Amino acid sequence: MRRIVLPLLLLVLALAAPSCHAQDWAKVRLDASPRHREWVSLQHGDRTLQAYVVYPEVKTKAPVVLLIHEIFGLSDWAREMADELAAAGYIVIAPDLLSGFGPNHGGSSAFPDQEATVKAVSTLDPATVNADLDAAADYAKTIPAANGKLFVTGFCWGGGKSFAFATHRHDLAAAFVFYGPPPPDSDLARITAPVYGFYAGNDARIGATVPATITAMKAAHKTFEPITYDGAGHGFMRAGEDPTNTNLANKSAREQAFTRLTTLLQQINTAKTTAALTTPEPLKATTTKATPEITCHDPNMQMTSTTNSM
Repeated sequence: MRRIVLPLLLLVLALAAPSCHAQDWAKVRLDASPRHREWVSLQHGDRTLQAYVVYPEVKTKAPVVLLIHEIFGLSDWAREMADELAAAGYIVIAPDLLSGFGPNHGGSSAFPDQEATVKAVSTLDPATVNADLDAAADYAKTIPAANGKLFVTGFCWGGGKSFAFATHRHDLAAAFVFYGPPPPDSDLARITAPVYGFYAGNDARIGATVPATITAMKAAHKTFEPITYDGAGHGFMRAGEDPTNTNLANKSAREQAFTRLTTLLQQINTAKTTAALTTPEPLKATTTKATPEITCHDPNMQMTSTTNSM
């Protein structure tokens, strides 16, 4: 009897523990992918950056999407998201911005737990991040199978970095910002590509920045097209895929946002210019309403067991 009770107790404790650090479901999907995936080492200055690259199964040259991970590092979900975009027809390069900063000079996978990862990402030098992203973008443009068009997208912390990268990098076809904070107003004048925002209705911390960003982008004569998904929580792109997610609005928002993202990518890739392709007014997407939730996506909030992040 004791032999049975102990394993059951361990299973219950494992299920009761916060699931933010585990993403077995994402890894299973990634392992089943037929697409070619590889790691590349990118050197700039005295720094070596590890980047994950996924190729689509297409006949012609493809655009490149530079994917910037969440505050939880280059997790299984981030790599699975890269694979999903590759399935839609894009070469995706996802740099591990924690390369060399982990224990024993490792990257994201070297950190012992989520809190250590969050702390490390939170203290990254913005100049180093931009230099890493430049290295990844420069490499992307040398890939023989690439068609020369470069996009950037990011999620949470990475969403903010994708917006900031648009102020820095001037050969982007577009930037796609998922629930990330904006750069300072003084930097917006440097943006040369359209910026498309994806925000959660139950995420006042980030949502509160959107009206002022709309005003500032208009004043700078820049294209900014945000959509807010009612009822969804911060991190809905990941939470909407998570089998343990209990908020149906996250799933709905994730599906709508992915369709919007891939539609915009296709439109901009085939367009002669990178002009805005939809109305620039702030929009709200109708999704299943739900009560506000706290997710483990935000390091400043209490963690729950309903979403995964590593």
